[in-house]
Amino acid sequence: MAAPDPTRTHTDLLDAVHSKLIYLDNGATSFPKPEIVYQTMDQFYRSYGVNPGRSGFDLCLEAGSMVDKTRKLLNGLFGGTDPNRVVFGYNSTDALNLAIFGLINPGDHVITTHLEHNSTLRPVWTLEHEQDVQVDWVDYEADGYVDTAKIIGLMKPTTKAVVMNHASNVIGTIQDVATIGKACRERGIHLILDVSQSAGVVPVTLDGLGADVICFTGHKSLMGPMGIGGMCVREGVEIRQTRAGGTGVKSAQRHHLYEYPYRMEYGTPNLPGIAGLFAGVTWVLERGIEQIHSQEMTLWRKLRDGLREIPGMILYCADDVPGKERVAVLSFNLEGFEAADTGTMLDVDYNIACRTGLHCAPMVHEHLGTDKIHGSVRFGIGPFNTEAHIDAAIAGVKDIASVRAKK
Repeated sequence: MAAPDPTRTHTDLLDAVHSKLIYLDNGATSFPKPEIVYQTMDQFYRSYGVNPGRSGFDLCLEAGSMVDKTRKLLNGLFGGTDPNRVVFGYNSTDALNLAIFGLINPGDHVITTHLEHNSTLRPVWTLEHEQDVQVDWVDYEADGYVDTAKIIGLMKPTTKAVVMNHASNVIGTIQDVATIGKACRERGIHLILDVSQSAGVVPVTLDGLGADVICFTGHKSLMGPMGIGGMCVREGVEIRQTRAGGTGVKSAQRHHLYEYPYRMEYGTPNLPGIAGLFAGVTWVLERGIEQIHSQEMTLWRKLRDGLREIPGMILYCADDVPGKERVAVLSFNLEGFEAADTGTMLDVDYNIACRTGLHCAPMVHEHLGTDKIHGSVRFGIGPFNTEAHIDAAIAGVKDIASVRAKK
């Protein structure tokens, strides 16, 4: 084995890997991040990596300032009225758990959909089976969109919340949440919204969508790092505390603080993650949400149209629907191939990274029938993808399909 080259830096090694890799798994996490995200996290943590809000020395105050300005940035992004109601946590799963278990009680009625990620599905299933909560599960139509009239028609006096995602992580369809949110507000029903796939690529605001709680993750289209996310809570919505712990504020008080953001935050925050999220969201806003979405969807349509021409191709809910939007994820299978095998060949033979399986959304696949064949292959397009990447992906899938054709 050759000795390591001491002149090659870590960055050189990464550049060598990335130059060959076509990354199309942005539905799972965006990669790479903007360079400013890496720089901000490194520089800020090296310079101000102390516990914010616990002391009054300069480094502590600077750390706290980063947390505060990130709250303000996200509050503006999500159309909130009080930055203190932007609450940090690990990710959208963490936030959804806090919101779902903190707003819904035994005897309540909840409406959700078959499009949900396990971050919503599992907490709601737990309420249904362990806490005497009645749940209606609404399936989606053949085009990949939920009929809003079906959800509204299920609302009744005991309905406490509608819990749903804004955009599907499997088929990419963006739901007409604003119509549902309007009906929820008219009836005093909470709308808890998972915006993991939509925040950063389409406008997402509390009043624009009629949401009471927006749950977000930082590591997807907000271009931040893993391990940081949270929620934006509308004024007047008081989520019950299901945890308690340190806040660095009013330490003599035995009960956990009631005021936001401390009401829903516990222990030392992920300071480098918050700094990285600030840099990522700033980059997105400077680039322009509409521009990012337009660029990604142009590539998505090129990918969709190219894959359609391949014999044996099965695309899922990939037709354009007038008046309806989507995000740039695309799921497919090749007849005669297991999704996992297709994904492995794309990786090993073509250096294309994608996602295969059930994508943590089993009900989506049960509807499609793909649960019986171990899911599908998913391409997820991000802001750093190019037409050359899409051409390579189409060519790679075409080559794989030709293997079966020759048998």
